[in-house]
Amino acid sequence: MKLIRYGEFGSEKPGAIDANGEIRDLSNIISDIDSAFLDRGGLEELDDLDLNTLPKVPGNPRLGMPVTGIPKLICIGLNYSDHAKESNMPIPTEPVVFMKAISALNGPNDDVILPNKSVKGDWEVELAVVISKTAKNVKESDALSHVAGYTICNDVSEREWQLEHGSQWSKGKSFDTFAPVGPWLVTKDEISDPHNLAMWLDLNGKRMQIGNTSTMIFSVEKLISYLSYFVTLQPGDVISTGTPPGVGMGVKPDPVFLKVGDEMRLGIDGLGEQKQIVIAEQ
Repeated sequence: MKLIRYGEFGSEKPGAIDANGEIRDLSNIISDIDSAFLDRGGLEELDDLDLNTLPKVPGNPRLGMPVTGIPKLICIGLNYSDHAKESNMPIPTEPVVFMKAISALNGPNDDVILPNKSVKGDWEVELAVVISKTAKNVKESDALSHVAGYTICNDVSEREWQLEHGSQWSKGKSFDTFAPVGPWLVTKDEISDPHNLAMWLDLNGKRMQIGNTSTMIFSVEKLISYLSYFVTLQPGDVISTGTPPGVGMGVKPDPVFLKVGDEMRLGIDGLGEQKQIVIAEQ
């Protein structure tokens, strides 16, 4: 099932995408798609639901994040060897972990705000994993049983603040609107292999990133097991699993960075597409 949240910011309703790509309203079935919904096993409540019996949502409403009330947004850096190479960084021997502030979360097609004086804004298309139930000291063999589904995260970055103001990456990753998530939460039963998904990102219509999750260094199972050793993963947590090559910082000979008016368009097979316009901070 492809679950969404649609409507104006702060007033989103739960919905689902039917076989014809139309939005069906779930608000008479569930109150929202959030951590509490996942924690009580809410996805199982929808297993036998016939979407054709639900009202269609007219028009083209705004899409919010497909899950709300996200407790943590955990990110993995340099999880593709060719991206590590283009970043002039060593290929990691264990996952590189950093956090993005949840205040960076944004709808999949909402504007991205470029901070004042930003000179090194960048993009990163990533597979994101949504946790369904509490995970602590999870074995790799049991890791996927803790997954609700998959979505897309654009791990927008400000490279100056990530790399030139000390070693804490989170500073350059946590500006407001720097984590567009969505458009859908695709339940894991629809994704037979999360490690074989083509992914791409265009900047102003030019293809910048082309990759496949098959080239991730650390698998989804490995990441969940690794993270759950030192932090309890909670229902609704999002793990953004890293990006393939093609980021602006890696363009040779001259890096390309975001500017006001730029359009980012990105997608992953089976998980839909996002589109953001870069605007100035007011």
